[in-house]
Amino acid sequence: MASKKKLMASKKKLNKRSVIHPQTTATNTSMAPSRRPNLSCGKLAFLAPALPVLCFFGLLSIFWSWSSKLTVDHSSPVLYAIEVVNEFPHDPQAFTQGLLYAGNDTLFESTGLSGESSVRKVALQTGKVEAIHKMDWSYFGEGLTLLGDRLFQVTWLKKTGFIYDRYNLSKFEEFTHQMQDGWGLATDGKSLIGSDGTSTLYQLDVQTLKVMSKRIVTHNGHEVHSLNELEYVNGEVWANIWQSDCIARISYTEGKVLGWILLPNLREGLIATGYHGIDVLNGIAWDGENKRLFVTGKLWPKLYEIKLHRMQNNYDDEFVQQLCLRKPFNFVKP
Repeated sequence: MASKKKLMASKKKLNKRSVIHPQTTATNTSMAPSRRPNLSCGKLAFLAPALPVLCFFGLLSIFWSWSSKLTVDHSSPVLYAIEVVNEFPHDPQAFTQGLLYAGNDTLFESTGLSGESSVRKVALQTGKVEAIHKMDWSYFGEGLTLLGDRLFQVTWLKKTGFIYDRYNLSKFEEFTHQMQDGWGLATDGKSLIGSDGTSTLYQLDVQTLKVMSKRIVTHNGHEVHSLNELEYVNGEVWANIWQSDCIARISYTEGKVLGWILLPNLREGLIATGYHGIDVLNGIAWDGENKRLFVTGKLWPKLYEIKLHRMQNNYDDEFVQQLCLRKPFNFVKP
């Protein structure tokens, strides 16, 4: 009976061990000392060639496990803060819906609101409106882009757009597009790129205005809704996200968000100085020749030239989602 109890105790001890060490598994403590060295040496001789390899992979596993907790996920989008380089006057009555740089310190801008919508040519340095076409009251101006000598504009809650002569805004023609709505427009120099307030980017044929392809924009598996004003910058599509202080840098070929530009300090700075009637950030213009980036907002009294600075802080996806992602919203046509 005693021997049975000892055997059971021995089994219980053995089951509690997560690792069984060779020297303790079958070692008989009553064995004469002269016999133990022979058994240990035999085992060590057998394991010796494998020990360096086992140690190497063991240490490597521990290193990767440890380092993965400290390093940033490089597949995550890059975050950018901004530096204001210059401030320029901007019409505080302009409900900016589309913005582009056309060279020689000249901007073209599309403004919204029914009865107040327009397409205008603006002097960058002074903010002066040098030429303007006031749209019919039934149209709400939206995104605008320039390809060659033609300005393309879309309108809100309609599938109607207009093409203007950049040198004479009174000359224009009408077109119909296939997007769900008209929000943003940009160009890669060959085709048009459009948004309709959803998570979809459209590629439009510049001659027929028909949809050639479309991509769903995603951030870490989440659809990015409310894509608004657009700009094409060095192979990427940059998009304002409606009702946010963020600009998404999007892969044109994949639809994946590559980075986020965070600009809450611009709107907050204007409010802090007494501009309480301003609306959301909207309007991106890129001067490709001089590598200048301009941004503004709806009813903002200023237009900013900014530079981007990559943020070095650890990436916080929950923070980005709260700041930049919006739920889908469907507007009802009147």
